Amino acid sequence: MFLEHVNLTVTDLDRSTDYYCQLLDFKVRWQGRAISEEGTVRACHVGNDRFYLALFEAEQPGQAPADYAHAGINHFGFVVEDLAAVRKRAVDLGSPPHFEPEYDPGPRIYVRDPDGIEVELVQAGEAAG
Repeated sequence: MFLEHVNLTVTDLDRSTDYYCQLLDFKVRWQGRAISEEGTVRACHVGNDRFYLALFEAEQPGQAPADYAHAGINHFGFVVEDLAAVRKRAVDLGSPPHFEPEYDPGPRIYVRDPDGIEVELVQAGEAAG
């Protein structure tokens, strides 16, 4: 079993598509309009051959809540081959790490995407646990 995709609502589809493609070396797998409960919205799938992020463009501006105190998703994580290189890309994209804990099972950083959604990045080979 594996996770196929995560669906995110973003305020600027083009900006988020560019961000995730640059940060994680993702490619655009599909783009167009998707059906939502409110009708249709601009959408894009970015990822690799196994996993993707489904990005839906919000109709209202705003930021994702940064909240570990209430039920909901507080972040999602990716295993990356070279954490130092991805850290540099995050800084270059204007989302420097806001948390870089030193604990087992290994190195990881936390960044926020342009909408404030938290992303954990874990060094490959250190992700077990």
